[in-house]
Amino acid sequence: MRALCLITIKPGTIDNVTELLLKKRKIAKEALPVTGRADICVLMNGPINDINITIMNFKKIGEIVATETLMEME
Repeated sequence: MRALCLITIKPGTIDNVTELLLKKRKIAKEALPVTGRADICVLMNGPINDINITIMNFKKIGEIVATETLMEME
């Protein structure tokens, strides 16, 4: 399954958060700084349970304010 996680972060922390999102997270394939309502978009690919666990781990990063996950329809 593939998913996109839209992440809103605290101002001035984009480089640090982008690094943290990719470190030791095999489900997160890419972390892209974006414009719009989100600051970072993370592309993920793997079993739904692994995606859920990864998103829960994202929420432990102090600089992350909010997340929204878009799951691929099969």
